[in-house]
Amino acid sequence: MSMAVVGMIAGMALGFAGYFGGFGAFLLVAALGAVGFVVGRFVEGDLELGDLFHTRGDRRDRRR
Repeated sequence: MSMAVVGMIAGMALGFAGYFGGFGAFLLVAALGAVGFVVGRFVEGDLELGDLFHTRGDRRDRRR
C-alpha cells in the first residue's frame, strides 16, 4: 500500500471523527494515530526506544 493511500485513509478517519464526534473526537483519533505510528515503527525495528528518551547532552554529542 502506498503512502498516499495510507495518508488518504488517515485523513478520512480524521474527517469522519471530526464530523460525527466533534473536535474532541478529532483530537483523540489524531493522538491515537500518532501513538499507533510510533508503536508500529518500534515493532518493525525502524525505531529504538532509546531514540525517544535522550537528554540534551546526548543530542549535542550525536550531532558532532
